[in-house]
Amino acid sequence: MISLTIVFFAESTNGWGIDGHYIVCRIAQERLSESAADAVKELLPGYADNDLASVCSWADRVKFRYHWSSPLHYIDTPDELCNYNYDRDCKDENDEKGVCVSGAISNYTDQLLSYKASSSSPSNNLTEALLFLSHFMGDIHQPLHVGFTSDRGGNTIDVHWYRRKAVLHHVWDDNIIETGEERFYDSNIENLINTLKENITGDWAHQVTKWESCSKNETTCPDRYASESIVAACDWAYKNVTEGSVLEDEYFLASLPVVNLQLAKGGVRLAATLNRVFG
Repeated sequence: MISLTIVFFAESTNGWGIDGHYIVCRIAQERLSESAADAVKELLPGYADNDLASVCSWADRVKFRYHWSSPLHYIDTPDELCNYNYDRDCKDENDEKGVCVSGAISNYTDQLLSYKASSSSPSNNLTEALLFLSHFMGDIHQPLHVGFTSDRGGNTIDVHWYRRKAVLHHVWDDNIIETGEERFYDSNIENLINTLKENITGDWAHQVTKWESCSKNETTCPDRYASESIVAACDWAYKNVTEGSVLEDEYFLASLPVVNLQLAKGGVRLAATLNRVFG
């Protein structure tokens, strides 16, 4: 187990909220092969006590220290096109290519592939690579992390979530999950996780192989995940929402199944990636 100390900072609201990232990493760790589980245990910092989910929001917390990492959490796509293209969209505000969540997933996956080498490059901190990858795999499955450029993935769209003021991005980060937990899972995240795991082995079982697979010779395939997310953003997150919209049961009940599916996909795909890396 790595004894490296990683400093925690104040929690950020970007990305799935704490619960969303926790769910993705819990699902993933329980699907790891023996060799991948051993590698993850070795790479996790000691204070995590071999619990990947407990540090799955680390990448949000260190944005105050690692300012360069902020653009790695999302992708901005052209308004209303509802599609994603790596060459067009994966860049930062200075047009530096590869600086987006898809590029980050590929980068940290490649870094982790050095784990089996007799001596890893000293410039690669594999513990941080694991924590970044685990978090970004969650981010890329939050539809509004592959949102429109003009509203910064819904961050500038003010709405009401029932009676509370919110921005649309935060609704998808936190509010839908929290309201679902309160209404259907006795405010218990474990009940939600168990339901998702049951669906993965039950109602969704016929889709799991497709979720896990990538093209030949690919260890991970984040461009596909990003393409799915922008379609979900257009079909569900942005649908009929304008500045000042009041989002209540109709929106919540339509969106909750999408959120649950995306959380499950994120967990399954994180596990599949780690199994390929450490297999």
